Amino acid sequence: MPNRLQKFRVIITGVTGMVGEGVLLECLESAAVEHVLVLGRRPYGMKHAKLEECIVKDFTDLSAVEDELRNYDACFNCAGVSSAGMSEAEYTRIAYDMVLSFAESLRRLNPKMIFIHVTGSSTDGTEKGRVMWARVKGRAENALGRIGFSEVYNFRPGLMKPSEGQRSIKTVYKVGLVLLPIIRLFMPMLTLHQVGRAMINAVTRGYDKTVLEVADIAALAE
Repeated sequence: MPNRLQKFRVIITGVTGMVGEGVLLECLESAAVEHVLVLGRRPYGMKHAKLEECIVKDFTDLSAVEDELRNYDACFNCAGVSSAGMSEAEYTRIAYDMVLSFAESLRRLNPKMIFIHVTGSSTDGTEKGRVMWARVKGRAENALGRIGFSEVYNFRPGLMKPSEGQRSIKTVYKVGLVLLPIIRLFMPMLTLHQVGRAMINAVTRGYDKTVLEVADIAALAE
């Protein structure tokens, strides 16, 4: 395991979604994070002393912004889409092909980078199960481990509670928040504070697993 970084620069994707936004807010509050580059297809629009934005139309072609992506220590890849209504080929193009192309570009530009990828609870690491999205995400997890990053951590959070001040929360999720006290009695739940803190700690401390389930994420957040 490499020497641990106590201060680092990070690229975050998916901040216009709930998970990415929650992780971003945690990073902006953390003394361990020196600089944040938000990478996305549309502006997030927040102003902060250590925040910078970079707009990318195609994550499979970063050639126009390569200079802006150099000299980063970590990437928190929180971007993702629902597989609802998609064929396996369509979902593979987004959740596997695009992810791997993006990751390979970052690895070339930042050879010592630590890459953290958000998949989901029930992701299928065997790549052979019946659930399409779980197979595809499992393929992506496995392939990321072969790219050659300094370290790769695949986060598999389940139900998550947004952090205070988040604005990227879908209406249906807001409605569901009313039921969280009941739901958490029957299934494990994380806060996005925990998810963000665990990602930061993965960089500064490391972890003994490359695939982190809900309990692992909660433990690493401590």
